[in-house]
Amino acid sequence: MNKRLIYIILLSIIWFTIPSNAFAEDQLDIKAKSALLMDYHTGEIIYEKNPHEKLPPASISKIMTLLLGMEALETRKINLSDEVRISAYAAGMGGSQLWLEEGETQTVEDLFKSITIRSANDASVALAEYIAGSEEVFVRMMNEKAKALGMNNTNFVNASGLPNENHYVSAYDVALMSAELLKHEEIHNWLTVYMDEMLVGKNKDKIQSLVNTNRLIKEYEGTTGIKTGSTKEAGYCLAASAKRDNLQLISVIMGSETSKIRFDESMKLLDYGFANYDSITIGKKGDVLGKVQVHKGNISYIEAALEKDSYILLPKGKEANISKEILLPEYMESPIEKRQEIGHLIVKIDGDEVDKIKLVSKVSVDKAGFKEMFKKTLKNFLINK
Repeated sequence: MNKRLIYIILLSIIWFTIPSNAFAEDQLDIKAKSALLMDYHTGEIIYEKNPHEKLPPASISKIMTLLLGMEALETRKINLSDEVRISAYAAGMGGSQLWLEEGETQTVEDLFKSITIRSANDASVALAEYIAGSEEVFVRMMNEKAKALGMNNTNFVNASGLPNENHYVSAYDVALMSAELLKHEEIHNWLTVYMDEMLVGKNKDKIQSLVNTNRLIKEYEGTTGIKTGSTKEAGYCLAASAKRDNLQLISVIMGSETSKIRFDESMKLLDYGFANYDSITIGKKGDVLGKVQVHKGNISYIEAALEKDSYILLPKGKEANISKEILLPEYMESPIEKRQEIGHLIVKIDGDEVDKIKLVSKVSVDKAGFKEMFKKTLKNFLINK
């Protein structure tokens, strides 16, 4: 009886300490070489299958091309209205394309649109050349960004995803760059467009229809993107995202045998996430959580605001003791820059730290001049008299 009791206790311990995604792996049986389901807000992995295997990504590579494009837009290196001349090299791309002609011009906005909707290789290379001067330099930027994001099983050789034995990405890395792309609000203008059209050619006398390669935007509730890919080498791939209420998920399917399978398996992953998890809002970017006194500044106090949104991921039906701790100094010396780090919000579940978000100054503070210091001194004197 003692041996049996010990066996039951050990079995219970094993059952309750196995990570929750291990059960998902047993239940889902995803038909792909590699797959992953990630919570967008926290980066927590809900499901994984060979997540770090290096695989050919096909056009999923364009997620990085789009990401660098969005960064160039936001730093004003490029503008949506800029006219881009199409090079012979870009016009000569194979695979999925718009059939752009050497010497024609297209706006940056139309290049973004054709990459996100049509997955056009020629548009991808044209955008890369416009941003970096050449695809070769742009590819170096892609790999540098990948390294900065912690994409440790990735190597890009081109901006389009055309087959090359040294061009590979893991499912986990795809999720990382997908989450980074989704942070840019403007990209959402194109990710869920199902149909559009463009005029192409030097004389703009040809109409190219754009039909989104991601059919989930029509078939799956809450879909927000992102990108398909397929070649003989890569099989059928899909990085998908969907949002319902606070919960936003990213699923990655790589190496499926058919296009139908990649969409079915993506929906299976997303269904599992939405059925079993909730996203709890702790705070939103810009929320003021406290004040800090300023010494020798042109203002007396600064507000401490959340640098970014804060969420936690919880299994549905699970009760948890959520606590928050605000760490701020008693005072700070001027000058202080706008968005300068001045403290932290610590989020804990059942006493364990699960998130740490910077608190930043909402305004900049200059050193106080002589008149301001005199007024403050006089005011304090009168108040304390």
